[in-house]
Amino acid sequence: MKLRKQVTVCGGAIFCVAVFSLYLMLDRVQHEPARRQNGGNFPRSQISVLQNRIEQLEQLLEENHQIISHIKDSVMELTDTGAVSPSGHLPFRSANGSWVLPFDGHPTFLAVKPQDCQFAAGSQSQADVQMLDVNSLLKFDNPDGGVWKQGFDITYDADEWDKEPLQVFVVPHSHNDPGWVKTFDKYFTDQTQQILNNMVVKLAEDPRRKFIWSEISFFAKWWESADAQKQEAARKLILGGQLEIVTGGWVMTDEANVHYFAMIDQLIEGHQWLERNLGTTPRSGWAIDPFGHSSTMAYVLKKANLTSMLIQRVHYSVKKHFAATRNLEFMWRQNWDTGSSSDIFCHMMPFYSYDVPHTCGPDPKICCQFDFKRLPGGRINCPWKIPPKAVVEANLAERAQLILDQYRKKSKLFRSKVLLIPLGDDFRYDKALEWDQQYTNYQNLFDYMNSHTEMHVKAQFGTLTDYFSALYKSYGLAHGSRPADFPVLSGDFFAYADREDHYWTGYFTSRPFYKSLDRVIESHLRGAEILYSLAVANARHMSMEGRYPVSDYALLVDARRSVGLFQHHDAITGTAKENVVIDYGTRLLRSLIGLKRVIINAAHFLVMKNKEFYRFYQTEPFLETDDRRATQDSLPERTLIELDPAGPRYLVLFNPFEQERLCAVTVLVNTVKVRVLTEDGQTVPVQLSAQWSSASQMSGEVFEVTFMVRLPPLGLTIFHLYNSPDSPMTLLSDTLLRLPGNSLPHRASDPLPVRSQQTDTKTFYVSSQFLTLGFSGTTGLLESIKRKDDPEEVKVEMHFLVYGTRISKDKSGAYLFLPDKKATPYEYKEPPAVRLVEGPLFSEVVAYYQHFQQTIRIHNVPGVDGLSVDITTSVDIRDQANKELAMRLVTNIQNGDGFYTDLNGFQMQLRQRHLKLPLQANFYPMPSQAYIQDSNHRLTLHTAQSLGVSSLRNGELEVILDRRLMQDDNRGLGQGLKDNKRTVNRFRLLLERRSAGNKADGFFAKVFSLFHSLLSKMLSDRVQEMTDSTTTSFPSVLSHMTNGILNHNVLALPVLPKRRGIPPLQTFAPLKSSLPCDFHLLNLRSIQSQQDPNAPSPYAALILHRLGFDCGLDAPNLGFNCTTTQGQLNISSLFKDVELQLLQPTSLTFMYSSLPLANHSTVSLNPMDISAFKLKLR
Repeated sequence: MKLRKQVTVCGGAIFCVAVFSLYLMLDRVQHEPARRQNGGNFPRSQISVLQNRIEQLEQLLEENHQIISHIKDSVMELTDTGAVSPSGHLPFRSANGSWVLPFDGHPTFLAVKPQDCQFAAGSQSQADVQMLDVNSLLKFDNPDGGVWKQGFDITYDADEWDKEPLQVFVVPHSHNDPGWVKTFDKYFTDQTQQILNNMVVKLAEDPRRKFIWSEISFFAKWWESADAQKQEAARKLILGGQLEIVTGGWVMTDEANVHYFAMIDQLIEGHQWLERNLGTTPRSGWAIDPFGHSSTMAYVLKKANLTSMLIQRVHYSVKKHFAATRNLEFMWRQNWDTGSSSDIFCHMMPFYSYDVPHTCGPDPKICCQFDFKRLPGGRINCPWKIPPKAVVEANLAERAQLILDQYRKKSKLFRSKVLLIPLGDDFRYDKALEWDQQYTNYQNLFDYMNSHTEMHVKAQFGTLTDYFSALYKSYGLAHGSRPADFPVLSGDFFAYADREDHYWTGYFTSRPFYKSLDRVIESHLRGAEILYSLAVANARHMSMEGRYPVSDYALLVDARRSVGLFQHHDAITGTAKENVVIDYGTRLLRSLIGLKRVIINAAHFLVMKNKEFYRFYQTEPFLETDDRRATQDSLPERTLIELDPAGPRYLVLFNPFEQERLCAVTVLVNTVKVRVLTEDGQTVPVQLSAQWSSASQMSGEVFEVTFMVRLPPLGLTIFHLYNSPDSPMTLLSDTLLRLPGNSLPHRASDPLPVRSQQTDTKTFYVSSQFLTLGFSGTTGLLESIKRKDDPEEVKVEMHFLVYGTRISKDKSGAYLFLPDKKATPYEYKEPPAVRLVEGPLFSEVVAYYQHFQQTIRIHNVPGVDGLSVDITTSVDIRDQANKELAMRLVTNIQNGDGFYTDLNGFQMQLRQRHLKLPLQANFYPMPSQAYIQDSNHRLTLHTAQSLGVSSLRNGELEVILDRRLMQDDNRGLGQGLKDNKRTVNRFRLLLERRSAGNKADGFFAKVFSLFHSLLSKMLSDRVQEMTDSTTTSFPSVLSHMTNGILNHNVLALPVLPKRRGIPPLQTFAPLKSSLPCDFHLLNLRSIQSQQDPNAPSPYAALILHRLGFDCGLDAPNLGFNCTTTQGQLNISSLFKDVELQLLQPTSLTFMYSSLPLANHSTVSLNPMDISAFKLKLR
């Protein structure tokens, strides 16, 4: 009661101050002499001043209300459930049966500025072409188009180019997959090094020859083995404009499954390599092979200062439509961009493929005749049975006229008189002969066409940027500008089909084990980058750089490149051969081990209370890692902390998230006699649980210890673990086994008490202070969710289903999803065993089935960790054939045919279910989340790994968990998917109540509303209401935080026992002030030295993303102080104990720098912006 009275008094005081301020301002307005002199009419300047002041007052009132509201909510949570326990410290059960924890003494509030809510309410791009509309408009039929099978007949008038000749740029290229049917190294040895060796020789033979290259992973490997003469030749070719590096990423990244952290990181790695070794900056993007295209990639390229881009794999019906409307070139704008700042010029290739038969024009039978590698006598030929002919004097006129006809027909699909003709295919130009065949024959054609002015064409070899430059020049525009008659497009290009109903939606899930491993390593990479940068900065600040293992930087470089390599469009996609997958996995595991070493070395230095005691020994680590993986295809095993009565074990917890974190942490110990203390000696409540080896078999040697922690952002916190009997703060989990059959096992020998009962059909429930979940008594699976603050129980039924594949010749494979029919319910031979565990910190239900095991857990912790449902699904379908396992949520949410999926974890995209499309066409990639919503609720499924997702019926959301397919799907791989692993998929399920804003209750809200109405009437200013957008949507702040904690786990690092004792340790909290809660710290990346690529420079790159968020969902207590600042951030006041000596805005990949800012400057980011800054911290 005392606390409640204090809060009430405090809130009342704030309210009185606010009202009194309003009174004084209104009184001043009423007695303003100017108003009397003007007969009640304000001068414009004074109206403006008044309006600003009123807006400021409204803002303060709103913030005060929010703060009071959240303090009130916190107090009500505590008092309603009796959270100040009878003893003042111990967890206890309240009257309603839920466990209540001691209040940790940290009042929290949410203070979002009203202006920061306006972005989500009105962020609709003004686009001429919206892909949602295109998809609704098209029939997606497939009539025979003649020679262009998926298109139409193209005609032209012979005199169309009389006034303005056709400019043709033939762009030779070689598409090199860094792993597919061969490993990265095997491809390099067999083909890629020959391509690049030939390139420096053959391009030098004629200055008119051009070539483009994309994959820096291969180029860097070639560079390391090339002699100085070859390196200099390559530099000269780039300087002379004969060789262009396009995109410049480490790989040509997949765009469906990739998270934007990795998408950006592999681009940075490629660009930084180029800057250090070649001094070149890519200007144009080239993406000819990713299986569908994401608007996130367009944004990333724009932020890296590229001005133009090219894409290829787009649904054939969309290509046909764009060709018919001459919209194949457009300005690609982000859905949420109300201006044009995100616009980037994009060229879409119009035909089936990027190979030579499908790039010169609409007729592949003719184009194939101009692929001179297919000349008779070679290893490949033309499927259309008409071989190429060498271009000689006798056939020059005929050959030139034939290909010019194709050029002209292709140009009719575009708006300009400048034409792009790619000339290449996979691993082309690996023989010197092909260089001669292609370049000599084409040059003969060019010379003939250019010398015959009546043909009205100028043809030449060119690079991609040569083409774009000529196009801009023809319109008199600077690079990247919008030609007047070119459309603006918003949206993305998923799902992709290359023919018939062959939708490439299977790869959204293929090989989920490695999709999951990738995200684990990405989180470790980000955490290691941040800790390493902070450790080195602190070491420099203390003049201890020589004693810190700065050489760990080489481990970071290795991990960046391994993660970058895995973003390749045949790696993370799960579409490589089995031996290639093993090679990727081996590289990833090696990097994960290295990253854990970087993290424990940095943590060791940073938690030392007295750095003079710091000693680094390579062979004697100070900390253990949190878990270990025996092989690249095995699941992690958590580290066991062995407690000894002789003394404590110390535990370092690393929070890689940029916000303070209140959460439950679980570690494994070897005894039931355990006590956990904070750094300052306070005993914390512990929930002790069994470790289970099967549904009913408990380990007698390993136990789970769960305790609640509050961790500083990006910080390291110390806990002490003791082998201590009879601690009143250690409470045992209450465990009930619900087992099928009549015979219940005798459990006398269990080290922890367990109850058993026979399965029944009655619904059972588990509860926390914030959530109540209902479960089916028959299946043990989720049935409903009820939030404490919502009177409505929402139906959320969990179902597992199985898809088969077709019996015809076209079957599902690594790329394609071709189901035989709608999914059928998963059939189980016997009812599942179900384990119900309840306790003060978490409760969980575990259901055991033959092919999967599902754990659903809720945490009884205030804030983000306790507001969503933690779901872990372990899947093993290795005994299945041509089956795909799906998890479906069936709800009473009325979402109709619309649902939302994320693009690369960066933004949300509205999806429409179309009945005119086959089932497989309605699946989309889900790298981080998907949700359905109606006017009352939003249900979001957050994921820790990329998977395929759909909403096939109203109220449903389903995810494909794994797929095992016995055959190839005829897309070049030559294998099925038969190397499945036991895979753990992790999710968070978040149910939120929708509203028109942050609702307020009670007297304060009514008074606030009255004043708001009064002020609005005075200024005749209409209040803009929150409205649902048709194409743009954003997660709430809570949803962003939920995704962050799911994807960035707390790392528990035990201190290894030392014979000479453990030196004093202390918490490391690197931030002076919290980041605004709509800022995500994407990375703090040490920049490599220009002299030594395996050593850091004195600089680090800070990459920040300002999140767009929806205020139209009820905002509960997040467990930490959450404020927004309208995008303002003072970086110099961000970091503690180090000095900011340089603050310089840069492009996203650090290749373009603005003038340095004053170190105390405030930087500003618009919502959704990603910005990079070069820092010098010391």
